[in-house]
Amino acid sequence: MDVRAYLDRLGLGGLAGQEPSVPALHALHTAHAERVPYEVLEIWLDRPTTIDPLDSARRIVAGRGGYCFHLNGAFAALLRALGYQVTRHVGGVQGTADDPAGATANHLVLTVTGLPAPESPDGNWLVDLGMGDGLHAPLPLVAGEYEQGGFHYRLRPSEAEPGGWRFDHDPRGSFLGMDFRAEPATMSAFGEQHRHLSTSPESGFVRVATAARRDATGVDIVRTLVLTRVGDNPARIELTSRNDYFTAMADIFGITFADVSPAARDTLWTRLTTAHESWLSRQSAA
Repeated sequence: MDVRAYLDRLGLGGLAGQEPSVPALHALHTAHAERVPYEVLEIWLDRPTTIDPLDSARRIVAGRGGYCFHLNGAFAALLRALGYQVTRHVGGVQGTADDPAGATANHLVLTVTGLPAPESPDGNWLVDLGMGDGLHAPLPLVAGEYEQGGFHYRLRPSEAEPGGWRFDHDPRGSFLGMDFRAEPATMSAFGEQHRHLSTSPESGFVRVATAARRDATGVDIVRTLVLTRVGDNPARIELTSRNDYFTAMADIFGITFADVSPAARDTLWTRLTTAHESWLSRQSAA
């Protein structure tokens, strides 16, 4: 992995060669959240991805993002290259109260250890860039309630995963919460769920073209052709023209589609408008 190129992508080239520290971990996490989008658009471009961390890191350096297996997988590799003690964990995002809680392996979670601070005396931190509208900065792996960038979170022992942890999202968030197991995991633990999420007609990633970008005061989310701001200055608009969509993706999410041919852009726009019209029809019927 080209560590310097990755750090440059984050605007943090000066961290190369620095010893691990709590301030540096915060800087890395917040820069990643703000500059590297959570997105599933490779699925909509019919360009299959792997969850190999080095593949994910190369896409990030080239200007793209990904979802939890890509973002947290690459970030773990970067942190390890910088000397941090990082552990992967099997997690599970619970969308609504109707969904079962527990670590279903639809989410990859990271913890960093060995960095004690007043807010984390044991030196353990929850690090997660793969929840879309989730964390902006690391959280101390300490049970309690936290305010972060306009959102209210809670960490507590998991009821579904003995010995594990539960993250309860802000009520305005896109999901209810997330559980993760305490034991370490390898990337192979997520292969089956990656195949499901990227190919199954039942997958939310296949049904809705989503991108999100977290910042210090909220989050911008686009779902197919609906752009929403949650946090400060809340707003919701429909991207009704091709130019509106591709301009918003570049200006807000940093996704320029520079490596996508004009024909592939045409196909993507057709798919987006078809999906959006179908959604509008369902809303009208409801």
